[in-house]
Amino acid sequence: MSNLCLTLGSDTGLPGFGYDAIMNPEIKTEIAAAAARMIAQDGADYGSAKRKAARQILGESQARDLQDILPDNEQIEEEVRLYHALYNADTHPAHLFRLRGLALQVMEMLEQYQPFLTGSVLYGTAGMHDDIHLQVFVDSAKEVEIYLLNKNLQIEISESPHFRGPRFDDVETVSFMWKNVGVHVELYEQDDLRGAKKKSGDKLLRADISEVRSILTNSSHPAQQ
Repeated sequence: MSNLCLTLGSDTGLPGFGYDAIMNPEIKTEIAAAAARMIAQDGADYGSAKRKAARQILGESQARDLQDILPDNEQIEEEVRLYHALYNADTHPAHLFRLRGLALQVMEMLEQYQPFLTGSVLYGTAGMHDDIHLQVFVDSAKEVEIYLLNKNLQIEISESPHFRGPRFDDVETVSFMWKNVGVHVELYEQDDLRGAKKKSGDKLLRADISEVRSILTNSSHPAQQ
């Protein structure tokens, strides 16, 4: 734990951390930074990483009872980006360029199904453990699966959370390897495209083929061979 000035006491009914300490934004930042290290180094998912980081910093009981002080994914994502800038500056840009190039190859193969790139490869936070995540909007998920099988790809079928949240059913997801990188294609219905926002503020949430091409064109980092 970093040298934060923590107020001890029993204001919260929990030993070890008083109200002033647990509400200190520096603690949330410290949890986010610890979670980011796990994501960047080990490929941990955001939920598991933030919970483990909270247990390390607050202790088991406090972390369990103080879920509302956990950083959100946006804060952790910024810490992942900072981690790569500090520790992987020599390798991360080229690695990210390569992943985006591979994503574009798959998207061009799936162009008839309106593919969009999303996730860490789009956001610029993808590390050595990250896969490529795509979304397509189709009339028939089975048609996409047959199309991929006809491309001689070994596919696996699973489910992923709907981008609209837990009120919506999970969506079928087809996964396969592409040049030694995992690819996961979420198979949405055509009607879902109407609720698929392209941006949240200044953040691009999903990018179509032309946007991914533009991102690559505007990058000065050659892909690693």
